[in-house]
Amino acid sequence: MQDPFLCMPGAKLLCAAIDFEPFALLQYNGPNLVLKYNRAQKRLVNIAVDERSSPYYALRDRQGNAIGVTACDIDGDGREEIYFLNTNNAFSGVATYTDKLFKFRNNRWEDVLSDDVNVARGVASLFAGRSVACVDRTGSGRYSIYIANYAYGDVGPDALIEMDPEASDLSRGILALRDVAAEAGVSKYTAGRGVSVGPILSNSASDIFCDNENGPNFLFHNQGNGTFVDAAAGAGVDDPHQHGRGVALADFNRDGKVDIVYGNWNGPHRLYLQMSAHGKVRFRDIASPKFSMPSPVRTVIVADFDNDQELEIFFNNIAYRSSAANRLFRVIRREHGDPLIEELNPGDALEPEGRGTGGVVTDFDGDGMLDLILSHGESMAQPLSVFRGNQGFSNNWLRVVPRTRFGAFARGAKVVLYTKKSGAHLRIIDGGSGYLCEMEPVAHFGLGESGPMGIVEDSAIKSCNVQ
Repeated sequence: MQDPFLCMPGAKLLCAAIDFEPFALLQYNGPNLVLKYNRAQKRLVNIAVDERSSPYYALRDRQGNAIGVTACDIDGDGREEIYFLNTNNAFSGVATYTDKLFKFRNNRWEDVLSDDVNVARGVASLFAGRSVACVDRTGSGRYSIYIANYAYGDVGPDALIEMDPEASDLSRGILALRDVAAEAGVSKYTAGRGVSVGPILSNSASDIFCDNENGPNFLFHNQGNGTFVDAAAGAGVDDPHQHGRGVALADFNRDGKVDIVYGNWNGPHRLYLQMSAHGKVRFRDIASPKFSMPSPVRTVIVADFDNDQELEIFFNNIAYRSSAANRLFRVIRREHGDPLIEELNPGDALEPEGRGTGGVVTDFDGDGMLDLILSHGESMAQPLSVFRGNQGFSNNWLRVVPRTRFGAFARGAKVVLYTKKSGAHLRIIDGGSGYLCEMEPVAHFGLGESGPMGIVEDSAIKSCNVQ
């Protein structure tokens, strides 16, 4: 299977999966491109041609200036919708161009935010946002979309958009939306940046972590009834004096707890291990001096690039004032003590003069090795980069695609794989633009020389495909 993903690098690279066929959506001061990998030609081909008859025509969204994207099943029909976060060059507060929410209906992608029912409800955001993410706040399999806006005073609160079942008539193609941020407890005014979703504090329900700029981070703990309480300060991840950017969730010491890694803009980067102290959850920063060294970071990626069972962390930097090479670290689990953080040479992906604005990993050709795609732009136009790994080809691997009860990708779900020699390995299916990018909805496990013993699925997962 070719792995599904959707990317939108313009000044940014924004990635999300929308079908079983992989394609990329790009935007740079002009129409978006929808790129699909052609196996025979071994290259990406644009299928969003400038023809109104094309089912992808609306995705070009020529007037938009997207900074965030996420894909998830909002209405429970088994197919993901796609949310485009358009800043239209507004830094904060009010923007001049609305976001877009595309649904596949009438054999084409159409924007439902521009439907009369939703225009009348005023749910289309006209605020300058930074990230969007999908969260199944009630465990129903129908997702809400969390929008991290960059507020200007009391203008531009964060939003949580979802389907209003009483006003919707899906048999007639009517998808009515509502903003439930206030009732869910996430309507905050802040300088929002990165967002990541998963069962961070909860056993299976989706929590929301937001690393913010010019203010404390949020860790919204799902109360099990669709409402959230901010637990960041109590858990030690509020980091109030830093400026968050890319963020990702992983389990770095394989203790079954979800850890948090993120980059701060020209500030110390964080690698928080989740701990328990006196019955309370606390996070402890174990970042080494080299790891925490400040850099102009954008997207942060966690993956096992060489399939050796140890996770790597990739920092995509932007050389907007001077050289700012990308950086790669391996986090090695130890039986006793904290994991060892080892800096690696990223090879051609070093890109010291790269104006990096995003990155994503996926397996283009189905060979079991993750490929790295980097975008550049914003401060200077540069071409897209695609990198293939050169180590670990003899290692084993397994890819799991979990699904909701409706058959859509299970965003924010947890998948745990047990191996014969090394125990449990945990993956979180990406639920949104941790900052500028949403990854493929696949739990990719490098196995080294081991083989799998079994897979434990999140309670929200109703089925899965195993490769």
